[in-house]
Amino acid sequence: MSTLHSPPRAPPAREGRRGRRAAHGNAGTGAPAEVNRNAGARLGRALDLYEYQGKKLFARFGIPVSEGRLADSPEQASAAVAELGGPVVVKAQVLTGGRGKAGGIKLAADESEAEARARDILGLDIRGHVVRTLWIEKASDIAREYYLSLTFDRSARKPLYMFTTQGGVDIEEVAESSPDALVRLHVDPLEGFHPWQARRLVYTAGVADAGEQKQIAAIVGRLYEAFVACDAMLCEINPLIVTPDGEVRALDSKFTVDDNALYRHPDIAEMRDTAAADPLEALAREKHVTYVKLDGEVGVLGNGAGLSMSSVDVVTFAGGRPANFCDLGGGGDAQGVVDALSVITHDPQVKAIFFNIFGGITRCDEVARGILQALSEMTIDLPIVVRLDGTNAEEGRRILSEAAPSNLHVEPTMLEAARKAVELAT
Repeated sequence: MSTLHSPPRAPPAREGRRGRRAAHGNAGTGAPAEVNRNAGARLGRALDLYEYQGKKLFARFGIPVSEGRLADSPEQASAAVAELGGPVVVKAQVLTGGRGKAGGIKLAADESEAEARARDILGLDIRGHVVRTLWIEKASDIAREYYLSLTFDRSARKPLYMFTTQGGVDIEEVAESSPDALVRLHVDPLEGFHPWQARRLVYTAGVADAGEQKQIAAIVGRLYEAFVACDAMLCEINPLIVTPDGEVRALDSKFTVDDNALYRHPDIAEMRDTAAADPLEALAREKHVTYVKLDGEVGVLGNGAGLSMSSVDVVTFAGGRPANFCDLGGGGDAQGVVDALSVITHDPQVKAIFFNIFGGITRCDEVARGILQALSEMTIDLPIVVRLDGTNAEEGRRILSEAAPSNLHVEPTMLEAARKAVELAT
């Protein structure tokens, strides 16, 4: 949302195009790179919802969606068609993109065909996500496809609408190949949404039909209501379709909610699928460790979100690839260090650990003793590089130098420590 928002997802193949029944399945491609694909957005805490969950929230706020049923088995898929009537689209519910290209979205004409399609899709591995649930939805005739999203633009510190008449495809493609076709509009959070903003989006994008204009403008307003009321980070509809009868409807949903606001939304918090979560992030949540899995080899641990973010950046600057973002918090007690290190060392990609500490409220000598106590309670063979700075930094470095195991290295500056960690990781 990513976007904070998930990592970039490959656009899935479309299984239907304009003027005929389509397999509904862009699965949400996310906002353009300049909005939510930066490292800061990816490190944000977010809860991604399945398509059917996002549509449930859309419907709650009056955004029209297609009728559908959940199915966990081929038999349930057949029963869903008996209720809905055919033809239908059988759609894998996974928290990643590329499901259409992977065979996770298929048309079915009747009950027996839906059952067969469900057997094909259930258990399918789509980019590391095993399909356990299906959404059986009535197929739609499509005359036109639009794209509409509302995300939080961190640089402007405002919600950002994006709308284009070139829907149903990878939105990054539109932003790159036809930037003038993508209309962007910020909303001042102090003033809130006004109907004229919806009209500006619709008119600037070039929607000509008066009936479509009215329906889209109404959906734009309801999307803002959903975004604010649910503490969302991203609400995306791709495609927003127009049927041959002129009805405008959300054919897909990408809905991401701020994880830090879930205490206000117990109903949305219950939508979290813990079985689908990254095992490392699930372990971190269990141990109350702030952790986000990345793709590199250098494990990163800092005290404070800002310093941890800087640590991720400096590892990249030093020529390495960070394996994670991990925030120890303001303290440096032994149990906190043990919990954080136990999560980081569970990642088989990690080849070295960069421990970056600034002593402010917590003194560096206390952190050093916490590190030593933690290492006495667990066995870590990986090289560990520690940088201590701030209050009692010299004392902390002395304590580590005198008592630390041979695989622990102490460096005076953040850059030197990052370079050492990258060197040891390779």
